[in-house]
Amino acid sequence: MEIERKFLLKSMPDTSGALRKEIEQGYLCSEPVVRIRKSNENYILTYKSKLGLSQNFAIQNEEVEMPLTKEAYEHLREKIDGKLVEKTRLVLPLPQGRKAELDIFKGRLEGLTFVEVEFESEEEAREFELPDWFGEDVSGNIAFSNAYLSEVENFVQWKERLKGGE
Repeated sequence: MEIERKFLLKSMPDTSGALRKEIEQGYLCSEPVVRIRKSNENYILTYKSKLGLSQNFAIQNEEVEMPLTKEAYEHLREKIDGKLVEKTRLVLPLPQGRKAELDIFKGRLEGLTFVEVEFESEEEAREFELPDWFGEDVSGNIAFSNAYLSEVENFVQWKERLKGGE
């Protein structure tokens, strides 16, 4: 089970000492989500489903991850719908043993940045005290899902769709 919230940034935190992951991911299917991801030199196939789960306060998914070989990843990469999402993920420690995953998008989505935090329960997600550098909660906004981002042409188009409410 994955329970997470997403936030915009008020300011950029100190990222010295952060764990750094270079990520590219693509989507073989968006409902349910079937995703491939390269994170540094790790290759993963992920299945996510929201079926029957509350989305009222946090993003909740049943999630299954399976390792892939590099060759299998490259084979599946040729079959993705849409475009690859490329980002640098900085993993920063938070109080209570939590981690902030700060995503800084690259390539066609350069300019987009947000942060995610995962929780053990919806109650923990509700009670989470935001660090000073966290901004607006965008957990319920589909425009911030990576599957959605894989379908937009570039950051400018994404911003226009966001303004237009698409």
